[in-house]
Amino acid sequence: MKNELIRKTYIEVDMDTLKSNVDKIIKEYHNYDYYIGVVKGDVYGHGSYTINAFLESGVNYLAVSSLEEALNIRNINKDIPILCLEPIDLDFVLLAYQNNITLTVSNLEYLKKLVEIIKDKSLKIHIKINSGMNRLGFSTKEDVEEAFHMILENYTLEGIFTHLATLGISDPYYDMQINKFLELTQNIDLKKIPIVHIGRSLTLINHPKIPFCNGIRLGIIMYGFNQSPKKDTSFKGSLRQIKADMRIKKYHISETTLDCNIKVEEAFSLYTEVMEIQKIKKGESTGYGVSYKAEEDEFIAICPIGYADGFSRRNSGRFVWINDKKYPIVGSVNMGMIQIKIDENVHIKDKVELLGKHIPVKYASKYIGTTPYECMCMMHEAVPRVYVKEGKVVHIENWKVNS
Repeated sequence: MKNELIRKTYIEVDMDTLKSNVDKIIKEYHNYDYYIGVVKGDVYGHGSYTINAFLESGVNYLAVSSLEEALNIRNINKDIPILCLEPIDLDFVLLAYQNNITLTVSNLEYLKKLVEIIKDKSLKIHIKINSGMNRLGFSTKEDVEEAFHMILENYTLEGIFTHLATLGISDPYYDMQINKFLELTQNIDLKKIPIVHIGRSLTLINHPKIPFCNGIRLGIIMYGFNQSPKKDTSFKGSLRQIKADMRIKKYHISETTLDCNIKVEEAFSLYTEVMEIQKIKKGESTGYGVSYKAEEDEFIAICPIGYADGFSRRNSGRFVWINDKKYPIVGSVNMGMIQIKIDENVHIKDKVELLGKHIPVKYASKYIGTTPYECMCMMHEAVPRVYVKEGKVVHIENWKVNS
């Protein structure tokens, strides 16, 4: 039962592609000591089994959002360092400590309470600096200095980081945040901290390496998305570039690079199958709300996927691919089913591509008015993840069936 697909609706993850992406990234940007793979959101919807592909390619640290995510990864890999990017509830820090999870400390009150709970120099800490994102982090240099010494006295101060709010290509916010980070850390010795990480995927490829950083957080780029802005040579694009150049000059914006052509590829595909075919007559409707009426006698394929699986209702109207031909989704996307207008060439049990070779995540996410991040993360864990290596299925992760 564990390795079977009960319902033929599943996400396919190409492990070779993920590994190749990381290989290319590290080869191109080889001047870091720490390549921190960001695997929050159940590895951006790909599932935790994929971390093995990243580790094989040179990722030597992982970062997650929550303790739950960290513990899930610990079930797969006992040794890889894991940083929880968000502060862990003090009621559960002992559990994190027992599982060798690195903590983020973002304010003095939290740190002082932590010292009362855990007294062990082996506990690893990263300091979070608020350089302008204004979500988490220390906001005064006095607090940073006090935290620095308190952590050195009680724990292992392994890292320090911040999070950048903008790409900083034609806006001054990137430079402002770098300067703010330096201002807030001016009373401490960054050289005494083994890992300093500020950059992320979008800044890695568009900015020179920050001299005092030896770590880089790899997020969306690992999953096949190079989001570096492209030069627009149209008339309107040229006008926008003139305005951008004026801002760059006015605000003394630091060096940036456009059109970074590192070739990473998507590894995420979504499939279902035709489970039934209805023949409806001209004027008849299908689905809720009589939202689609046949203009002629038509064939309608019914497929077992819907918004309960994370397949948004906004997908209604877009095309899917069956047998190398595209067909439109008609009517509304239901909780567990969709309807597709087909022809006589489609049969029950035919494979249906919803995301993949013909329908990239980047296109589909734009169609439904969101981002690739959300498009992948919104897929429910009830949709099995099928992992493929060298063209063969090596693992199937079924929701609850595995337990």
